[in-house]
Amino acid sequence: MNCVEENYDVLVVGAGHAGCEAALAAARLGLNTIMFTVSVDSIALMPCNPNIGGSSKGHLVREIDALGGEMGKNIDKTFIQSKMLNGSKGPAVHSLRAQADKRDYTQSMRNVLENTDNLTIRQAEISEIITDNGIITGAKTFSGAVYHARAVVLCTGTYLRARCIYGDVSNPTGPNGLQAANHLTDSLKSHGIEMYRFKTGTPARVDKRSIDFSKLEEQKGDERIVPFSFSTNPEDVQKEQVSCWLTYTNQETHKIIMDNINRSPLFSGAIEGTGPRYCPSIEDKVVRFADKERHQVFIEPEGLYTNEMYLGGMSSSLPEDVQYAMYRTVPGLENVKIVRNAYAIEYDCINPRQLLPTLEFKAIKGLFSGGQFNGSSGYEEAAAQGLMAGINASLYVLGRKQVIIDRSQGYIGVLIDDLVTKENHEPYRMMTSRAEYRLLLRQDNADLRLTKTGYDIGLVSEERYRAVIRKQEIIAGEIERLKNTKVGASNNIQEFLESKGSACLKTAASLAELIRRPELDYEMIKDIDIERKPLSDDVINQVNIEIKYEGYIARQLSQVQQFKKLENKKLDSEFDYTVVPSLRKEAVQKLNLYKPLSIGQASRISGVSPADISVLLVFLEQRRRKKE
Repeated sequence: MNCVEENYDVLVVGAGHAGCEAALAAARLGLNTIMFTVSVDSIALMPCNPNIGGSSKGHLVREIDALGGEMGKNIDKTFIQSKMLNGSKGPAVHSLRAQADKRDYTQSMRNVLENTDNLTIRQAEISEIITDNGIITGAKTFSGAVYHARAVVLCTGTYLRARCIYGDVSNPTGPNGLQAANHLTDSLKSHGIEMYRFKTGTPARVDKRSIDFSKLEEQKGDERIVPFSFSTNPEDVQKEQVSCWLTYTNQETHKIIMDNINRSPLFSGAIEGTGPRYCPSIEDKVVRFADKERHQVFIEPEGLYTNEMYLGGMSSSLPEDVQYAMYRTVPGLENVKIVRNAYAIEYDCINPRQLLPTLEFKAIKGLFSGGQFNGSSGYEEAAAQGLMAGINASLYVLGRKQVIIDRSQGYIGVLIDDLVTKENHEPYRMMTSRAEYRLLLRQDNADLRLTKTGYDIGLVSEERYRAVIRKQEIIAGEIERLKNTKVGASNNIQEFLESKGSACLKTAASLAELIRRPELDYEMIKDIDIERKPLSDDVINQVNIEIKYEGYIARQLSQVQQFKKLENKKLDSEFDYTVVPSLRKEAVQKLNLYKPLSIGQASRISGVSPADISVLLVFLEQRRRKKE
């Protein structure tokens, strides 16, 4: 029997948010790349919420963009509402979030992929990976076609042995009723890869015409829209926006849920997989937070050319009749008509401790992994991992040093480090609280932090890199000017300060000192800053933050220096920790299991205590001295 047989540099399995970024990265680095999907219509699909960004997730999208990824550019082209979240809080937690037109988002990303040089898109199901002596050599499709590749990136999302469930209904399909991928799991297990069974869910989509908007609270977008991509001209995204809406569940809603809780597959045992703690179903919330009288329900449009509305906050796997009953107790939804039922989806994913921080499998050279397949949740987490997996697969093929973003450099570093060093028994979700250095890792300065890395990799143009260098120089120059420009305690200065509710000066002060006052900022002091020259909004924002938070930033930079010392103490990935005397048994087991690459990574492994790290440091120092 004759079968198709082809050769590629990089093969990507999956075309969701992770697969798209992985394939684009490889192709843009000049490698002959093929991307497989069970359905070309599912490229960059948004099977759950119709938005990109949000708390901490907006940081990831900005970092993807700074490294040369596509997600930020694509949402800038296809958003229908944009909002900066947490604006009343400190800059560390400001997060951009945009509602997408789902259809436009998918079509726009597909258009980019289809017109990228070196990239082939193929609709087929990958059923096997092919290895030779622990090295990946390609993959095989269900039809028997063989695709040889020097590196393979697995981005299967929620499709592996997927099962969609609500009530007693269980369909062996992927999201939105698309075909599941039922054959690859067995091949991965035969190669010794440990698999988990996870679950996520989505709420119903309802007909806009059946909603009474007079009972809902309108949620409008920002007056001044901030783009996700640093390469997008802010003026190009100022447009009319659609509204989202807010309503609440009530005691009647909760009673219907509790009266039917035994019919929920989540609680009856019909669902095997572990669900996300930080994005629970409505029945989960009602059970776990029994004291709460109501829960928020965000009603969001799925696009400009559809009447489907997404009921954010009410994902469920309850039976169809219960879904109707509970939704119709919510103000504004009394006569609601369901277009698509809510459902839970179960799928196979890996235990991510099997991965190096480069997202390459420890046991199989040239095999990389990204996205929800790594045990995470969310479009943004998926895209970030897909980008890094695609970059490192490409650098592996090119024989170049692979890239690791550490915890002090970006949220991407926090995300990947948490996945590969911590025990994750549920879908991992990014949160600002997970980042120790979040004042340094703001969404507004992602370009200043990571554009050079993107340029060094080869995904950011010389022109864009030079623009960032120039921006850094302008920021530094303006901060220096403000520190060196003094104002005296003259009458007009005192009058100005009084008008702003700020204390009068007793002696001369620099403009930077005035900006540090809680009630003042860069924009407010322009009337007494006679030497000021026009600057862009993003530069002004950086100057203001750098001056106002100078002391806190300096403290975090000092903490990063200590962190780097531990990260720079490298460990042998083949080292046997049983030879270290006085190391606790649990620590020996965990260190031999994870095989950390540095003391820093070892210190973050669950079950390894600070005392264990001290013992290990003493042992390594004694061994070093013996060698001298």
